[in-house]
Parts: sequence; C-alpha cells; structure tokens
Amino acid sequence: MNYSELYSQILSKRSYLCVGLDSDEALLPECLSGAENPVFEFNRQIIDATAEFTVCYKPNTSFYEAYGVRGWKQLEMTVQYIKENYPDIFVIIDAKRGDIGNTAKRYAKAFFENMDADAVTVSPYMGSDAVTPFLEYPGKWAVILGLTSNESASEFELSGEPALYKKVLTQFSSESKDNTMFVVGATRPELFQEVRKICPDHFLLVPGVGAQGGDLASVAKYGLNAHCGLLVNSSRGIIYASNGADFAAAARREASALAARMSETL
Repeated sequence: MNYSELYSQILSKRSYLCVGLDSDEALLPECLSGAENPVFEFNRQIIDATAEFTVCYKPNTSFYEAYGVRGWKQLEMTVQYIKENYPDIFVIIDAKRGDIGNTAKRYAKAFFENMDADAVTVSPYMGSDAVTPFLEYPGKWAVILGLTSNESASEFELSGEPALYKKVLTQFSSESKDNTMFVVGATRPELFQEVRKICPDHFLLVPGVGAQGGDLASVAKYGLNAHCGLLVNSSRGIIYASNGADFAAAARREASALAARMSETL
C-alpha cells in the first residue's frame, strides 16, 4: 500500500484511526476461555466490529511472543484474517526491531515476506543499517521511532542539541514518504510543530491517545498535513472497553466515537 492509497482509505472512512491489537491472553473476556485460539478469536471479533471505522491495525508482537509458538501462530492468523477479509486496511507489526546487517534483513523477511505485513516499527538507534533493510521492499513501510509517548523517552530522545529525536527525523526525512513514517507520541503535542518542520509530508504513527492521556484535538491541530499524515493509535481504550460478552460491541462504540471526532478534524 502506498501513500496515496492510505490517504484514500482515510478519506473514504473519514477516519485516521489505528487500533492497537495489544491482546493480552490474561485479560481476555471469560466467554473466550474455551476457545482453541482465544487471542485470535478475540482479535477476530474486535476486527469485525471496528473495521468500518479503522484504517490500520497494529498488533504488538510482545503480547504474542510471550506465549511462544502458540502466541506467534495467533499473530500470523490475525494478520492473515485482516489480509483476507479487509485487504484495504493497513497492517503495522509493532515489533520495534533494531539490529544490523543480516539480522535486520531477516527481521524484514519475517514480517514482510512470511507474514505479509504492510509495515514494521523499527528502532533507529544503531544507525541507518538498522533501517535500510526494511526500505528495500516495494510497497512496504518502515515506521521509525522518533519521539515516543513514554515518560522516560526524555532521558534520550529529548536530550542533546539538537535533540536526538530531531536527529533521527532529519536523518530519515529524505526517505520516500511512500515507505517511511515516524512514531511521534501524543503525550507531547506541543512538539508536533517542531516535528512538522522537519518532516512536513510524512505520515506519523501517533500512540498515546486514550489510556496514556494524549489529546486528539491537540494532535490534530499541530500534526495534520494536507494529506492527513496521521495514524492515531488507540489500544486499551478500544479493545478493553468491556471485559464481558459484549466486548466486541463495546469496542465498536469506542472506535465509532473516536473516528467521529477524527472526522470533525479532517
């Protein structure tokens, strides 16, 4: 999926919502306890309930890797389900890989060839060698950590002159906006103006709206560009809106409400 196709989906749905599938087996509703693949069944119902309002799904690999082969299988099943049933929805694997040489190439192969994801989150802190292998796949994206939403990000990303996050954005802003986007957390909306000075046209993946306290209105005010340029992620606020048998319906309500607020900003 290229830049124009992603933007077309945003216009079609009047939404730039990314739903984070941080699906923790320990937090699943009791009604799924007898399922053969409970995480996949949870994801399937969440996806079916929210796809109308969603342009992107983002499974975080840690919630699947924690259960070994069984978890990884359900991650693959989840991506395959999206690809087969909602092929126009963008899929980001939130893996935050960050190694070099043949290792980075194998990570790219795992997610782009074997899993057929559209994008992978990548840590750039070992240098461009950690990112380049992810840029060698036509139609696939590297989502590069820039300014993350966690509180301790300030220990490194905001340090130095210029700040490290600015160095990262500057280093990779010359890469094509068709295969590169940046992670910029919603918890520091005042810095979106600085981000947009460096990369005015690229898409930004924005975590931190909802449970982490990020404000959608501020993100939209300072982060939107002429082609939207935002994928705003919500995970817990949507997928855990209810822990009862109505979990999918509750997720749909939350996704619908957030998408409606996004529509007002477009």
